[in-house]
Amino acid sequence: MTEKQWNIINGDCVTEMHAMADRGDLFDLAVFSPPFASLFTYSNLDQDMGNSRDSDDEFLMHHRFFVDALIRVVRPGRNVCVHVQNPTRTKATHGHMGIWDMRGDMIRQYQQGGFVFYGDITVDKCPQAQAIRTKAHALMFVNLEKDSMISRPALADYVLIFKRPGVNATPVHPVQNGEMTRETWIEWARPIWRGINETNTLNVRLAREEEDERHLCPLQLDLIERCVRLWSNRGETVFSPFAGVGSEGYVAVQLGRRFVGTELKPAYASRAQFNMAEAVRIAQSPQADMFGERPVSFHV
Repeated sequence: MTEKQWNIINGDCVTEMHAMADRGDLFDLAVFSPPFASLFTYSNLDQDMGNSRDSDDEFLMHHRFFVDALIRVVRPGRNVCVHVQNPTRTKATHGHMGIWDMRGDMIRQYQQGGFVFYGDITVDKCPQAQAIRTKAHALMFVNLEKDSMISRPALADYVLIFKRPGVNATPVHPVQNGEMTRETWIEWARPIWRGINETNTLNVRLAREEEDERHLCPLQLDLIERCVRLWSNRGETVFSPFAGVGSEGYVAVQLGRRFVGTELKPAYASRAQFNMAEAVRIAQSPQADMFGERPVSFHV
């Protein structure tokens, strides 16, 4: 593989996607995790949807522009895999403790934007790990034992699957191509994905800057791997409009795909380029064994 296998674009994804569509660029699969409405704030740029602080409606207003641009760059009949988690509501900020069903609002917005809602996956989460990471009162043992009315389940991650209407011109054959078996399909076709390693992510500490307000939360590599194996062929192009440090591309290139990503923040885009070069190096290694009966584990 060469650098031509990937392209990281430092710019606003909405502007860049419209420019891509005007050039006739279309992608075979999109996999990404959007900003979670100020749950994670990555930059102070006006174009950053994560800076929508005034209301949920402000985030959805920004997100609608994104959906309208995204549908223009996906091939007909092909999938968009969106990783989301419902944000919490706190007494200090919202006047009550609860959860915003951002997942549901986003599904309706994609449908209004012309996509077909095709399926969803719940990603199992460890409540103790989530409690340690987020300090959520609802997951603390002390509140369980003080008053269990404070307690709630851990917040699951979801992979929402949307499809651009139309006929898929190129069938995807993961079983025939040796990328998975029927037994693997049985496991991955379950509505709940277990075994996703929450810590199997790219290292983002080198891309973090002093003005960052919240912690960047990269997408798990084995979750990306499942989406790429299931819904694209080798040689096809995977797209991420929120490339961050390049997690989706890091996996896609190692699995024999091409990758295009847009990233608003220069520091993250620079780190993504480094990670993409590393993915190419790994893919070219004589020890690389991308396809077998068992899914690849990406160690970083």
